[in-house]
Amino acid sequence: MICSECGLVVGDRVIDVGSEWRTFSNEKSGVDPSRVGGPENPLLSGGDLSTIIGPGTGSASFDAFGAPKYQNRRTMSSSDRSLISAFKEISSMADRINLPKTIVDRANNLFKQVHDGKNLKGRSNDAKASACLYIACRQEGVPRTFKEICAVSKISKKEIGRCFKLTLKALETSVDLITTADFMCRFCANLDLPNMVQRAATHIAKKAVEMDIVPGRSPISVAAAAIYMASQASEHKRSQKEIGDIAGVADVTIRQSYKLMYPHAAKLFPEDFKFTTPIDQLPQM
Repeated sequence: MICSECGLVVGDRVIDVGSEWRTFSNEKSGVDPSRVGGPENPLLSGGDLSTIIGPGTGSASFDAFGAPKYQNRRTMSSSDRSLISAFKEISSMADRINLPKTIVDRANNLFKQVHDGKNLKGRSNDAKASACLYIACRQEGVPRTFKEICAVSKISKKEIGRCFKLTLKALETSVDLITTADFMCRFCANLDLPNMVQRAATHIAKKAVEMDIVPGRSPISVAAAAIYMASQASEHKRSQKEIGDIAGVADVTIRQSYKLMYPHAAKLFPEDFKFTTPIDQLPQM
Protein backbone atom coordinates (compact mmCIF):
# COMPACT_ATOMS: atom_id res chain seq x y z
CA MET A 1 0.00 0.00 0.00
CA ILE A 2 1.64 3.24 -1.16
CA CYS A 3 0.81 6.93 -1.23
CA SER A 4 -0.05 7.97 -4.78
CA GLU A 5 1.26 11.52 -4.19
CA CYS A 6 4.79 10.95 -2.81
CA GLY A 7 5.40 7.21 -3.17
CA LEU A 8 5.69 6.57 0.59
CA VAL A 9 5.15 2.88 1.46
CA VAL A 10 2.34 2.94 4.02
CA GLY A 11 2.10 -0.82 4.55
CA ASP A 12 4.05 -3.72 3.08
CA ARG A 13 2.21 -6.65 4.63
CA VAL A 14 -1.38 -6.22 3.52
CA ILE A 15 -3.61 -9.24 3.93
CA ASP A 16 -6.20 -9.79 1.23
CA VAL A 17 -9.41 -10.71 3.02
CA GLY A 18 -11.22 -11.61 -0.17
CA SER A 19 -11.78 -15.18 -1.31
CA GLU A 20 -8.81 -17.07 -2.71
CA TRP A 21 -10.68 -18.44 -5.70
CA ARG A 22 -12.95 -17.22 -8.44
CA THR A 23 -16.38 -18.70 -9.04
CA PHE A 24 -17.75 -18.89 -12.56
CA SER A 25 -21.46 -19.15 -13.15
CA ASN A 26 -21.19 -22.25 -15.37
CA GLU A 27 -19.15 -24.19 -12.80
CA LYS A 28 -21.29 -26.85 -11.23
CA SER A 29 -18.75 -28.81 -9.24
CA GLY A 30 -20.04 -29.71 -5.79
CA VAL A 31 -16.65 -29.14 -4.15
CA ASP A 32 -16.61 -26.19 -1.78
CA PRO A 33 -13.17 -24.50 -1.99
CA SER A 34 -13.69 -22.69 1.33
CA ARG A 35 -11.29 -23.80 4.08
CA VAL A 36 -12.43 -21.53 6.87
CA GLY A 37 -15.57 -23.21 8.24
CA GLY A 38 -18.82 -21.52 9.21
CA PRO A 39 -19.22 -18.07 10.75
CA GLU A 40 -18.19 -17.72 14.39
CA ASN A 41 -20.95 -17.99 16.96
CA PRO A 42 -20.05 -16.39 20.31
CA LEU A 43 -22.89 -18.27 22.02
CA LEU A 44 -21.23 -21.66 21.46
CA SER A 45 -18.14 -22.87 23.29
CA GLY A 46 -14.91 -23.50 21.39
CA GLY A 47 -15.33 -20.62 18.97
CA ASP A 48 -16.55 -23.06 16.26
CA LEU A 49 -13.01 -24.28 15.62
CA SER A 50 -14.10 -27.92 15.62
CA THR A 51 -12.96 -30.34 12.93
CA ILE A 52 -15.36 -32.31 10.82
CA ILE A 53 -14.15 -35.39 8.96
CA GLY A 54 -15.51 -35.68 5.45
CA PRO A 55 -17.16 -38.86 4.16
CA GLY A 56 -14.63 -41.56 3.25
CA THR A 57 -14.36 -42.70 -0.35
CA GLY A 58 -11.29 -44.98 -0.61
CA SER A 59 -10.93 -48.46 0.82
CA ALA A 60 -8.60 -47.16 3.57
CA SER A 61 -11.52 -45.24 5.12
CA PHE A 62 -13.41 -48.42 6.10
CA ASP A 63 -12.56 -51.32 8.37
CA ALA A 64 -12.96 -55.01 7.56
CA PHE A 65 -16.69 -54.89 8.32
CA GLY A 66 -17.35 -51.91 6.04
CA ALA A 67 -17.92 -49.44 8.89
CA PRO A 68 -16.22 -46.01 8.52
CA LYS A 69 -13.05 -45.78 10.64
CA TYR A 70 -13.32 -42.05 11.31
CA GLN A 71 -16.54 -40.60 12.63
CA ASN A 72 -17.69 -37.18 13.75
CA ARG A 73 -19.28 -38.35 16.97
CA ARG A 74 -17.27 -36.17 19.32
CA THR A 75 -16.97 -33.00 17.30
CA MET A 76 -19.72 -31.22 19.26
CA SER A 77 -20.46 -31.41 22.97
CA SER A 78 -23.98 -32.33 24.08
CA SER A 79 -24.48 -28.85 25.60
CA ASP A 80 -23.65 -27.21 22.25
CA ARG A 81 -26.00 -29.60 20.50
CA SER A 82 -28.89 -28.66 22.80
CA LEU A 83 -28.03 -24.95 22.40
CA ILE A 84 -28.09 -25.21 18.60
CA SER A 85 -31.44 -27.05 18.61
CA ALA A 86 -32.89 -24.39 20.97
CA PHE A 87 -31.59 -21.54 18.76
CA LYS A 88 -33.21 -23.22 15.74
CA GLU A 89 -36.49 -23.51 17.67
CA ILE A 90 -36.37 -19.82 18.69
CA SER A 91 -35.65 -18.77 15.08
CA SER A 92 -38.50 -20.84 13.66
CA MET A 93 -40.98 -19.52 16.27
CA ALA A 94 -39.88 -15.92 15.59
CA ASP A 95 -40.25 -16.47 11.82
CA ARG A 96 -43.82 -17.64 12.25
CA ILE A 97 -44.88 -14.46 14.05
CA ASN A 98 -42.61 -12.11 12.04
CA LEU A 99 -40.24 -11.05 14.81
CA PRO A 100 -37.03 -9.23 13.81
CA LYS A 101 -33.49 -10.55 14.32
CA THR A 102 -32.79 -8.26 17.31
CA ILE A 103 -35.44 -10.12 19.32
CA VAL A 104 -34.08 -13.51 18.19
CA ASP A 105 -30.56 -12.49 19.27
CA ARG A 106 -31.79 -11.32 22.67
CA ALA A 107 -33.79 -14.54 23.17
CA ASN A 108 -30.69 -16.59 22.22
CA ASN A 109 -28.59 -14.69 24.77
CA LEU A 110 -31.20 -15.21 27.49
CA PHE A 111 -31.37 -18.93 26.68
CA LYS A 112 -27.56 -19.21 26.83
CA GLN A 113 -27.54 -17.56 30.30
CA VAL A 114 -30.28 -19.89 31.58
CA HIS A 115 -28.55 -22.93 30.05
CA ASP A 116 -25.14 -22.05 31.53
CA GLY A 117 -26.61 -21.25 34.95
CA LYS A 118 -28.32 -24.68 35.08
CA ASN A 119 -31.14 -23.02 37.06
CA LEU A 120 -34.07 -24.60 35.23
CA LYS A 121 -33.10 -28.25 35.35
CA GLY A 122 -35.97 -30.59 34.56
CA ARG A 123 -37.74 -28.12 32.27
CA SER A 124 -37.76 -28.94 28.56
CA ASN A 125 -35.56 -26.89 26.24
CA ASP A 126 -38.60 -25.94 24.12
CA ALA A 127 -40.35 -24.48 27.20
CA LYS A 128 -37.23 -22.49 28.15
CA ALA A 129 -36.87 -21.26 24.54
CA SER A 130 -40.52 -20.12 24.44
CA ALA A 131 -40.16 -18.29 27.78
CA CYS A 132 -36.94 -16.59 26.57
CA LEU A 133 -38.68 -15.44 23.37
CA TYR A 134 -41.57 -14.02 25.44
CA ILE A 135 -39.14 -12.14 27.75
CA ALA A 136 -37.12 -10.87 24.75
CA CYS A 137 -40.31 -9.41 23.21
CA ARG A 138 -41.21 -7.68 26.49
CA GLN A 139 -37.69 -6.28 26.96
CA GLU A 140 -37.53 -4.98 23.38
CA GLY A 141 -40.81 -3.10 23.90
CA VAL A 142 -42.92 -5.19 21.51
CA PRO A 143 -44.70 -7.59 23.87
CA ARG A 144 -46.60 -10.59 22.57
CA THR A 145 -49.31 -12.33 24.57
CA PHE A 146 -48.73 -15.79 26.04
CA LYS A 147 -51.37 -17.08 23.62
CA GLU A 148 -49.43 -15.78 20.61
CA ILE A 149 -46.21 -17.45 21.78
CA CYS A 150 -48.15 -20.61 22.66
CA ALA A 151 -49.64 -20.70 19.13
CA VAL A 152 -46.18 -21.09 17.53
CA SER A 153 -44.70 -23.26 20.29
CA LYS A 154 -45.19 -26.93 21.13
CA ILE A 155 -45.56 -26.07 24.83
CA SER A 156 -48.72 -25.29 26.82
CA LYS A 157 -49.46 -21.75 27.97
CA LYS A 158 -49.25 -22.86 31.61
CA GLU A 159 -45.75 -24.33 31.21
CA ILE A 160 -44.48 -21.23 29.34
CA GLY A 161 -45.85 -19.08 32.20
CA ARG A 162 -44.05 -21.22 34.79
CA CYS A 163 -40.76 -21.08 32.88
CA PHE A 164 -41.17 -17.31 32.42
CA LYS A 165 -41.36 -16.75 36.19
CA LEU A 166 -38.47 -19.12 36.91
CA THR A 167 -36.30 -17.52 34.20
CA LEU A 168 -36.86 -14.01 35.56
CA LYS A 169 -35.94 -15.27 39.03
CA ALA A 170 -32.87 -17.17 37.79
CA LEU A 171 -31.48 -14.26 35.73
CA GLU A 172 -32.45 -11.70 38.39
CA THR A 173 -33.95 -9.53 35.66
CA SER A 174 -37.32 -7.86 35.27
CA VAL A 175 -39.68 -6.79 32.52
CA ASP A 176 -41.83 -3.66 32.26
CA LEU A 177 -45.53 -4.02 32.97
CA ILE A 178 -47.59 -4.40 29.82
CA THR A 179 -50.05 -1.62 29.03
CA THR A 180 -53.01 -1.37 26.67
CA ALA A 181 -50.97 0.80 24.25
CA ASP A 182 -48.49 -2.05 23.63
CA PHE A 183 -51.08 -4.08 21.71
CA MET A 184 -53.33 -1.37 20.27
CA CYS A 185 -51.34 -0.63 17.11
CA ARG A 186 -50.97 -4.29 16.14
CA PHE A 187 -54.55 -5.31 16.90
CA CYS A 188 -55.98 -2.35 14.94
CA ALA A 189 -53.67 -3.05 11.98
CA ASN A 190 -54.76 -6.72 11.94
CA LEU A 191 -58.41 -5.63 12.07
CA ASP A 192 -57.78 -3.23 9.18
CA LEU A 193 -59.00 -0.20 11.15
CA PRO A 194 -58.02 3.36 10.18
CA ASN A 195 -55.71 5.58 12.23
CA MET A 196 -58.62 7.63 13.61
CA VAL A 197 -60.20 4.56 15.26
CA GLN A 198 -56.83 3.42 16.59
CA ARG A 199 -56.17 6.83 18.18
CA ALA A 200 -59.66 6.84 19.74
CA ALA A 201 -59.25 3.27 21.07
CA THR A 202 -55.85 4.14 22.59
CA HIS A 203 -57.36 7.23 24.24
CA ILE A 204 -60.38 5.25 25.56
CA ALA A 205 -58.21 2.49 27.05
CA LYS A 206 -55.76 4.96 28.62
CA LYS A 207 -58.59 7.03 30.16
CA ALA A 208 -60.37 3.91 31.44
CA VAL A 209 -57.21 2.78 33.25
CA GLU A 210 -56.52 6.30 34.62
CA MET A 211 -60.09 6.67 35.92
CA ASP A 212 -59.90 3.15 37.42
CA ILE A 213 -63.09 2.06 35.63
CA VAL A 214 -61.69 -1.40 34.81
CA PRO A 215 -59.99 -2.60 38.02
CA GLY A 216 -58.40 -6.04 37.85
CA ARG A 217 -58.94 -6.45 34.09
CA SER A 218 -55.99 -7.52 31.92
CA PRO A 219 -54.61 -4.84 29.55
CA ILE A 220 -55.41 -7.12 26.59
CA SER A 221 -59.13 -7.36 27.40
CA VAL A 222 -59.30 -3.58 28.12
CA ALA A 223 -57.60 -2.90 24.75
CA ALA A 224 -60.07 -5.24 22.99
CA ALA A 225 -63.09 -3.55 24.66
CA ALA A 226 -61.71 -0.09 23.74
CA ILE A 227 -61.29 -1.14 20.09
CA TYR A 228 -64.87 -2.48 20.11
CA MET A 229 -66.23 0.79 21.53
CA ALA A 230 -64.25 3.00 19.12
CA SER A 231 -65.13 0.88 16.06
CA GLN A 232 -68.86 0.82 16.96
CA ALA A 233 -68.90 4.64 17.18
CA SER A 234 -67.19 4.95 13.78
CA GLU A 235 -68.24 3.72 10.35
CA HIS A 236 -65.67 0.86 10.50
CA LYS A 237 -67.63 -1.45 12.79
CA ARG A 238 -66.09 -4.71 14.01
CA SER A 239 -67.89 -7.44 15.96
CA GLN A 240 -66.75 -8.80 19.32
CA LYS A 241 -65.99 -12.13 17.60
CA GLU A 242 -63.61 -10.51 15.07
CA ILE A 243 -61.80 -8.51 17.77
CA GLY A 244 -61.69 -11.54 20.10
CA ASP A 245 -60.09 -13.70 17.40
CA ILE A 246 -57.32 -11.13 16.77
CA ALA A 247 -56.70 -10.30 20.44
CA GLY A 248 -57.00 -13.89 21.68
CA VAL A 249 -59.75 -12.93 24.13
CA ALA A 250 -63.19 -14.52 24.60
CA ASP A 251 -66.30 -12.54 23.57
CA VAL A 252 -67.55 -12.68 27.18
CA THR A 253 -64.34 -11.05 28.44
CA ILE A 254 -64.72 -8.17 25.97
CA ARG A 255 -68.38 -7.79 27.01
CA GLN A 256 -67.50 -7.62 30.71
CA SER A 257 -64.88 -4.88 30.18
CA TYR A 258 -67.20 -3.03 27.78
CA LYS A 259 -70.03 -3.12 30.37
CA LEU A 260 -67.78 -1.38 32.90
CA MET A 261 -66.70 1.25 30.35
CA TYR A 262 -70.09 1.96 28.70
CA PRO A 263 -71.59 4.21 31.45
CA HIS A 264 -68.52 6.49 31.22
CA ALA A 265 -68.34 6.51 27.40
CA ALA A 266 -68.84 10.31 27.10
CA LYS A 267 -65.71 10.97 29.20
CA LEU A 268 -63.60 8.32 27.48
CA PHE A 269 -63.77 9.44 23.82
CA PRO A 270 -61.26 12.06 22.62
CA GLU A 271 -62.79 15.51 22.03
CA ASP A 272 -62.01 15.62 18.29
CA PHE A 273 -63.57 12.19 17.51
CA LYS A 274 -66.07 12.25 14.61
CA PHE A 275 -69.01 10.07 15.64
CA THR A 276 -70.89 8.10 12.97
CA THR A 277 -72.99 6.45 15.69
CA PRO A 278 -73.68 8.76 18.68
CA ILE A 279 -72.77 7.55 22.17
CA ASP A 280 -76.42 7.02 23.21
CA GLN A 281 -76.88 4.64 20.25
CA LEU A 282 -73.83 2.47 21.04
CA PRO A 283 -74.72 -1.19 21.72
CA GLN A 284 -75.68 -1.86 25.32
CA MET A 285 -74.72 -5.24 26.71
